[in-house]
Amino acid sequence: MKERRPVSARSPAQALFRRLIVINGLVFTVGTLVLAVSPATVSAPVLLTEIPVLTIGLALMLSANAVLLRRSLAPLVALTALMQRVDLLRSRDRLAESGNGDLTDVVATFNAMLDRLEAERSTAAAHALAAQEGERQRIARELHDEIGQSLTVVLLGLKRAVDLAPEELREELHNIQETVRGSLDEVRQVARRLRPGMLEDLGLIASLNALAADFGEMSDAHVTRRLESHLPELGEEAELVVYRIAQEGLTNVARHARATKVELSLCRQPDGVVLKIADNGRGGPMTEGTGVRGMRERALLIGARLTITSPPGGGTTVRLAIPVRPERN
Repeated sequence: MKERRPVSARSPAQALFRRLIVINGLVFTVGTLVLAVSPATVSAPVLLTEIPVLTIGLALMLSANAVLLRRSLAPLVALTALMQRVDLLRSRDRLAESGNGDLTDVVATFNAMLDRLEAERSTAAAHALAAQEGERQRIARELHDEIGQSLTVVLLGLKRAVDLAPEELREELHNIQETVRGSLDEVRQVARRLRPGMLEDLGLIASLNALAADFGEMSDAHVTRRLESHLPELGEEAELVVYRIAQEGLTNVARHARATKVELSLCRQPDGVVLKIADNGRGGPMTEGTGVRGMRERALLIGARLTITSPPGGGTTVRLAIPVRPERN
């Protein structure tokens, strides 16, 4: 656990005010001492030959004051830049708290605020995603148990109708029967995508293989799979995150990439277990919609690092690095 810094008796505003007074006082004191011990004198009224000496002295004092103030206030520039770029879905973007003088308390307070906001967002996202998974499972059960069974009953009725119908109606009834059978298959596929029962029954690798097979059926792109079977234990939550991000990544390829080749890989690398979805599509600048932000929220839940690169004309690569605990001997 990170040690909390003791709260300063002075407020940051008071500390900054004191520092400015000290800097300015120091500069003017040094200037006065230099003027007192130097052979330079100032007449009354001021002579023209003394004006350059006064000008140079004033310039030196202002320059010294500017340099000291600039160094003292430098953390404010970095803090402003962090405020402008901070994104709670890209965590651990912090300022160093050492060497910032009286502004250290301001930096430490801002870093603590980011820690608190990230923790609160992570908790809220976990509840929202859990509710989403529960709703998906409910819809999947209703599709499978109610609509699926109803369509099965219709198929049985149509089969009986085909057997009893006159010859001139059989072909038309047979076409209707095939349409209903196709609808039943689609309902089952939707239910399977909503609730990855295979993930619980057969594991992550089998589920990713099935996901790639489904993608290959509904897309013209050729899918290359590189899925290592012997991987460290990730846990149920992390496996579900990997599956959902792979699902969303392949869906985005089918919708937007115009790709002919897709690589789906899950393997062990130095920075953990890495999931990668890479295509040879059009690439280019991306607008992060709800799908991509959902992927980032899921990655944040398990402490994983999600990166998406999409150079123009170079395809898109989604990379999820899941940290794993060192294996015990």
